[in-house]
Amino acid sequence: MRIIKHLESVAVIGGGSWATALVKIISENKIPVNWWFRHTADVEHLQTYRHNARYLSGVTFDLIYVKPSTDMVAVIEQATWVILAVPAAFVESVLQKLPSRIFANKFLVSAIKGMIPDKNCLVTEYLENNFQVPLAHQCVIAGPCHAEEVALEKQSYLSIGATNIALAERFCALLRNRYVRATPVEDIYGIEYCAVMKNIIALACGIAHGLNYGDNFQAVMVSNAMLEIEAFLQAMHPGPRQLSGSAYLGDLLVTAYSQFSRNRTFGNMIGRGYSVKSAQVEMNMIAEGYYAVKIIHELNKKLKVNMPITSAAYNILYERISPPVEIAILKEKFN
Repeated sequence: MRIIKHLESVAVIGGGSWATALVKIISENKIPVNWWFRHTADVEHLQTYRHNARYLSGVTFDLIYVKPSTDMVAVIEQATWVILAVPAAFVESVLQKLPSRIFANKFLVSAIKGMIPDKNCLVTEYLENNFQVPLAHQCVIAGPCHAEEVALEKQSYLSIGATNIALAERFCALLRNRYVRATPVEDIYGIEYCAVMKNIIALACGIAHGLNYGDNFQAVMVSNAMLEIEAFLQAMHPGPRQLSGSAYLGDLLVTAYSQFSRNRTFGNMIGRGYSVKSAQVEMNMIAEGYYAVKIIHELNKKLKVNMPITSAAYNILYERISPPVEIAILKEKFN
C-alpha cells in the first residue's frame, strides 16, 4: 500500500483510548502514523477492520496513513515525533529493551498523566536521565480533553507544554483541526505536575461522590484543590504561571467532574465500598491517580506542603483508613 510522504511523521506507543484518540486526530490531518501495539492480534484486527478492537472501537482509520506494528524499534526509527501513551506504571517495562540512543534526533511527546513509580520522577525527567533526550526536544500533552469526546468529535482543547515554545507550536500544528484546538505553553513542569495532581483530586472527588456528598461539597473540594496544587507547584518548580488557564484549572475540572474520568470512577467505587484491587479489576483500565497519590505523598515528605486532599486520598488508599472517616475529617479542613 502506498504511503503518502509528509514532512512530519509520528510514532505512537500504546494502544489505549488516549493513544487511539491521538492517532485519530493526527492521521485525519493526513500525517503518517506508525502505531505500536503490544499484541499481534490487535495489529491484525486493525489491519482487517480498521478500528482498535479494545478502545474507542467506533473510530475507523485510513490505513494509508495509519500503520500498526508490534516492532517498536521500527515504529520509532521511521518517525520524527514519538508520542508515549502508555500508563506511567508501565513506561519502564515498555521501554527497557530499547537501545539507549534510539531517541537521538527525535522529538518526544509525553501523553502520560502520571509519574514513574519507585523512581518518583516525571516522564520527561525519566527520558532525559535514561535516554539522554534533552528537555528542549520534549513536549507534554495536557487537557482539558477526554479521549471519548475526541472520538465523538466534540470541540476539544489541548495544551502543549515545552521549554522550547517553537517546538510546542510545531507539534500543535499536527493536532489542530475542526474540532481540536491546541495551544503552546512554556511551563512544561507545571503542566506535567498539574496533570498528575488533578488525577489525585478527581479520585478524591470520586470518593466523596461515592459517599453521597453532593455538588456543593465537590465545588469546595476543587476550590481548595487549586490552593493545594499551587502550593505544591511553587515548592517543586517555582515560577510565574496562571493556574486559572485551561492547562491547569480546565484540566482539573474536566477530570474531577466528567463521566469519562477514570480517576473519578475509580474513586467513586472506593467510596461505595470497593477494595482497591476489586475496583482495579472491574475497571480494567489504569487510574493514574492511584499511583500518583503515593508518589506525591513521598515527595511531600521533604517539601512539607499542606496537602490535606492528597493526604486524605493516601490514607484511604494506602493506610486503609475508612473512606467515611477520612472524608469526615477532611471536610472540617475546608472553608
